[in-house]
Amino acid sequence: MLAVPAKLAGCREVVICTPPNKEGKVHPAILFTAALIGVDKVVKAGGAQAVAAMTYGTESVPQVDKIFGPGNQYVTAAKQLATQKGVAIDMPAGPSEVLVYADESAEPAFVAADLLSQAEHGIDSQVVLVASSEKVTQRILKEVERQLQKLSRKEIARLALENSVAIVMPNPDKALDLINFYAPEHLIICVAHEEEAVAGIVNAGSVFIGNYTPESAGDYASGTNHTLPTYGYARNYSGVSLDSFVKKITYQKITAEGIQILGPTVEIMAEHELLEAHKNAVTVRLKSLKDK
Repeated sequence: MLAVPAKLAGCREVVICTPPNKEGKVHPAILFTAALIGVDKVVKAGGAQAVAAMTYGTESVPQVDKIFGPGNQYVTAAKQLATQKGVAIDMPAGPSEVLVYADESAEPAFVAADLLSQAEHGIDSQVVLVASSEKVTQRILKEVERQLQKLSRKEIARLALENSVAIVMPNPDKALDLINFYAPEHLIICVAHEEEAVAGIVNAGSVFIGNYTPESAGDYASGTNHTLPTYGYARNYSGVSLDSFVKKITYQKITAEGIQILGPTVEIMAEHELLEAHKNAVTVRLKSLKDK
């Protein structure tokens, strides 16, 4: 999701940092995929230390212009520090979060599974349920507890759930106001009037619509980029896209005829801003043309 748009954008060098296992090896699936895509270099390092290495450059890690990719709270903090050293980042993309908006039409087992799929990421992940009634809420929470017992990462998920909330919002308009205020990284909409709900969303990283659209499909296979803003930054940022890797340069060339047409406008604006040298940069050219 990061290397493909980077290659499509024409980036001349693409570096991946990935933490190795205890034996110092990178999973072969990662190496195969990197080779398939055409990644130039794979660095066996992860976390904030990898961000630091790419920011400053080392003997073995190249200094880069942009650092993209989600991570934990330390990675997010490191990326924000990197921006002070002249490195661009995609967005603040920290601990994962999901908000599920559900009513009587939602399948409790599906909603519970989606909530737990984010809770198992880490203890600092947050899951939020916004439900249309107390009855819907209780059915889903009961299913969450049932499924939790079967998870191999249940202790991590349980700690994440302690920092999570379920909110009853019978009024759809107020529910949408709450969702837009929270601006979730992942938003799952499982309500009967889904089109109206979707139309009311203005702040979200990625939206999953209907009972058969789990967030994990976006993680792996549905086609949308899944590097997304968290912690409310969906109010200000979009997820990673091809445009994230593109740097634009503008060009202009003015002819003698063109400066005679455009020049007086520039002179007037510069004069009103009290920028005499700006005005003079045009005036000397106009005078030169007049004297010819």
